[in-house]
This record gives sequence, C-alpha cells and structure tokens, in this order.
Amino acid sequence: MNRAALAAALRALHVPGDPVVLPNVWDAVSARVVAAAFPAVATASAAVSASLGHPDGEGVPVDEAFAAVARVVRAVDVPVTADVERGYGLPPAEIAARVADAGAVGCNLEDSDPASGVLVPVAEQVEFLGAVRAADPDLVLNARVDVFLRPGGSFEDGVARGRAYLAAGADCVYPIGLAGDGIAEYCRAVGGPVNVGHGPGGPAPGGLGALGVARVSFGPGLQRLLTARLEVLVAAIREGASPYEP
Repeated sequence: MNRAALAAALRALHVPGDPVVLPNVWDAVSARVVAAAFPAVATASAAVSASLGHPDGEGVPVDEAFAAVARVVRAVDVPVTADVERGYGLPPAEIAARVADAGAVGCNLEDSDPASGVLVPVAEQVEFLGAVRAADPDLVLNARVDVFLRPGGSFEDGVARGRAYLAAGADCVYPIGLAGDGIAEYCRAVGGPVNVGHGPGGPAPGGLGALGVARVSFGPGLQRLLTARLEVLVAAIREGASPYEP
C-alpha cells in the first residue's frame, strides 16, 4: 500500500468500543514481533530514548529520533505511528515532513513543554495541531492531553482540551494518566476517538473497549518488563547459572 492507503488503514482501526491495540515498540526487532500479531505498530518515545541511551523528554537528538522511526518502518509492512513527543522544537510543517520522510503515517504530539512540564495553553496547542494537520492531511494525528499527569488535574480541562484538539484536526486524543471510572465518562464527554494507556492494575485491552476506548497503547511498559527479565537473567549468569534453565 502507498502512504495514503496505509494512513487510511490506520485511521479506520480507531473504532470506539473495538479499539486498535498497539503494544508499543522501540526497534526493528520489537516492531517485527508486534507486526506479526497486530495490524499496526506504534513507537514509544520513552522506550526509543532508552534504547538509544538518551533520557526521555526530547533528550534524543532529532536526527536520531527520526532515524529510529525509519528503522521501525523499514522492518514492517503495516502502518506505523510514531511518538514524536512535542516535535523536538521543529515547526509544524517540518514535523509533518520528517514523520512522512521516515515513512510513518501517524504521530503522537504532546501538549506540555518537555523541558518544564508546563501545559501549553489550549489556544496555542490548537494552532500547533491545526498547522500539523494542514501540512499533511493524511497524517493520523494522536493528540496527547497531559492534564491528568498533574496532581489535581481538572477533568473538565481534560475534556475541553480533547474536544478542542479533535476540532483542530486530531484523529484521536490521548488523556495520558486517566484511569478508573473516568475513562468511560471521558469517552462519552469528548465525543471522538480516545486512546488510553494500559498499565499494571488497569482494565485489560478488551475491558477498555467496553468503556468506549478506540485505541489502547502500552508506552514503554513492554520494554521495561523485558529489561527487568534481562536483569534477572544476567544476575543468574553472574552467579554461574545458565539463563536457559527454567
């Protein structure tokens, strides 16, 4: 499929109640494993940053970040959506161009400043998202809502931001940190596709679908689980055991 067809395929997977499940990846190997089981692949910025030896929060040099996306795209034949944080300080049109040049057909964009963590004013974020959308009408745009990462984050503010971002051209909104009873209420209130992250203790992906979610992601969770397992294996080797024994 060409890029427009891949983007359309990814967009069509965002169905409230029957979510696209995206176990996030960080390199070609993890991407191939996921693509063998799921219809699309998503990167996670924290996992990519860790794999490249840089801190999350736009600590990866911009060329390295997009090169990592390109390696994932080359490894699979399904649509790829890339977590590009807040765009690494690039202008909106260049963000869209760099995503396209890497071969991805979707991207995540955050609404807080990666350096300070301060939420960007809604009007500024709406203008930003609208400019990215205008630069690439095919791009599947997942707009992150960071309100719920802040202590005491207002549910009403999160809903208002989600509605505004959808109106600005986002295909899906991602209220990261939202959990529990608020998920179903948020999906109803926003009135468009919602991405919810699955983590320890939260509803399973199927359960999130029942709450009205359209997209389920895992962030760096899988990489962290594998890293923890690797630490156990390395400790066994240090003690003279074989990592291949049960």
